[in-house]
Amino acid sequence: MVQRISNSWELVKASARVLQQDKELLVFPVISMIGVLIVTATFILPFIFGGLLDALLSDRFQAAGYIVMFLYYIVQYAVIFFANTALVGAAMIRLKGGDPTVRDGLEIAARNLPAILGYSVIAATIGVILRSLTERSEGLGRFVISLLGTAWNVATFLVVPVLAVEGLGPIEAIKRSTSLLKRTWGEQIAGNFGLGAITFLTIMVVILFGAAGVFGLIAINASPFFFVIFIALMVLLLVVIGLVSSTLSSIYTSAVYQYAVTGETGGFFDDQLVQQAFRPRR
Repeated sequence: MVQRISNSWELVKASARVLQQDKELLVFPVISMIGVLIVTATFILPFIFGGLLDALLSDRFQAAGYIVMFLYYIVQYAVIFFANTALVGAAMIRLKGGDPTVRDGLEIAARNLPAILGYSVIAATIGVILRSLTERSEGLGRFVISLLGTAWNVATFLVVPVLAVEGLGPIEAIKRSTSLLKRTWGEQIAGNFGLGAITFLTIMVVILFGAAGVFGLIAINASPFFFVIFIALMVLLLVVIGLVSSTLSSIYTSAVYQYAVTGETGGFFDDQLVQQAFRPRR
């Protein structure tokens, strides 16, 4: 397990080298973040100012609340998957030796928009069902549902690169992702775990530093202006960390997909390392 996580860390560093070559890949997570904020505001603000939010949360209008949540999930997922497909599409161009642009990624996502929308509906349906079951369950039931959610996330791990490269429909993409995972079982989870752990530790360091900074400002009796500036900088730093982490994760997913399909990952990755890491499941 330790060796597997170590191998995944090497793959994460290789992903960082790809990002160093194509810093414009960071544009796609920014598009996703802005899109999600716009979608959230579009759905939430009218209900808040219209006084309908409490009604949707009540038992009487619970069905209507689920319908609104379902529609919100669809639009939100569509925005996220569109940006991720664009990012992965551009990253695949780099892994194959090309020099991608933001326009290249957006064109790839636009060509696969129908499949992205279809997959968004499927993902939203699963999300609403799992959330509904979680709210109605306790203890062991919630644990089982969380396992089902994890299984869904694993099975669909390679859906986005499949959509970006192979142009399949949403259902075929899910089947294709599951099939590819049978040949690369385990390492993609360890790789994401390694990236997630690194991101978590980095965020914790920033938070601890931020807390120390706030106490320091209190100790010197600084003006509110400095508090606002300092907190704004900390928030901005956390946002940047999140954007970089998201980009590296998508690049990593692209590398996993390319190896699963071709047995090679491109010049940025150590193929021998990947060959040792991706052993067929017995």
